[in-house]
Amino acid sequence: MAALLDRFSLSGKVALVTGASSGIGRRMATALAQAGADVVLVARRQEAITEAAAALTAEGPGRAAAVAWDVAALDTLPELARAAAEPFGAPSILVNAAGINPRKPWQELTPEIFRQTNVINLEAPFFLAQALVPAMIDSGWGRIINIASLQSFRAFAHGMPYGASKGGIAQVTRAMAEAWSRHGIMANAIAPGFFQTELTAKVFEDKSLVEYHARATAVGRNGRLEDFDGLTVFLASDACDYVTGQVIALDGGYLAK
Repeated sequence: MAALLDRFSLSGKVALVTGASSGIGRRMATALAQAGADVVLVARRQEAITEAAAALTAEGPGRAAAVAWDVAALDTLPELARAAAEPFGAPSILVNAAGINPRKPWQELTPEIFRQTNVINLEAPFFLAQALVPAMIDSGWGRIINIASLQSFRAFAHGMPYGASKGGIAQVTRAMAEAWSRHGIMANAIAPGFFQTELTAKVFEDKSLVEYHARATAVGRNGRLEDFDGLTVFLASDACDYVTGQVIALDGGYLAK
């Protein structure tokens, strides 16, 4: 049993998590640190990311460092990769959790809204991975975890640019797996159901909508952030050696109904 549990340990690993100042990104960073990884937290807000890193380090056992960065500045992502390697060494685990959802009806959409959504949700995950993958190839080991969505599979109201970007992230995850898994790099995505975060604040302001989505699951409730813990650690660990190119729904059976 000890040998099996060792396959889930992240001791000695370094992870980079974007969107790590709050919500899903912060929870996933916490799970990685609790499994033993040293974690570099990346987000735009310096104060929030510094506070998050201090909290993770205090909890342990993994250490945490904060790097304030805007991943939408695609040309700077190689520089981010270098900065992220300074605290603990080159990251071998990448979690692309930064994202936006404009939630606008189709009549109000503009080219800029579409571009910004795709830059943050789809393009930044690829170009950041592109900057980090050479070091993973050199070491023969890596893990990439992207954040997909229920909208990778189906449509929701007021979700055109978001759904387009999340359909794209499902496909780019498969393409990453095809390109890099032969080098020991497993690329997968988590497609969350409804979790209460800053990104879903408008949904959770409507009690009837919250109850509707809870009833739509097989489990009978909406997600809790701690539901991310097990899947995050699995996808980041040696236990994931033969799982790649998958989009795994963490949705309480929402898509199953």
